[in-house]
Amino acid sequence: MNFTTPSTLQLGTLVELLLNPVPCPNLQAQLHLGLHEALVNAVRHGNGNDPEKSVRIRRTETTNWLVWQVQDEGPGIPPHCRRADLCGQLDASHGRGLFLIHHCFDDVRWSRQGNRVQLAVRRERPC
Repeated sequence: MNFTTPSTLQLGTLVELLLNPVPCPNLQAQLHLGLHEALVNAVRHGNGNDPEKSVRIRRTETTNWLVWQVQDEGPGIPPHCRRADLCGQLDASHGRGLFLIHHCFDDVRWSRQGNRVQLAVRRERPC
């Protein structure tokens, strides 16, 4: 399924809709955090809070995976900024969202340009 939303931080209803196929409440709460972070990053950092820009989301379900692709209209995140660690600095001013995203999903992949992130979770994950 494909979704398009204006660049807004009012994301609650959209995130709930995107998580509809996740049956386990514990996993749904974890993925809600990660997906919300990805969408906030797309709005704030990718689209610069510009309400004229959009965020596109594609949700794909396979036998083994649930996959979300989040794409903004920005220039993208450079490869060296896509790390999942905070380098031991839990109070770092940048990178906490990416840290959470990488810990909420089983697989995180970036497009070459860096303005699209693919987030995936295994369906067989224990509840």
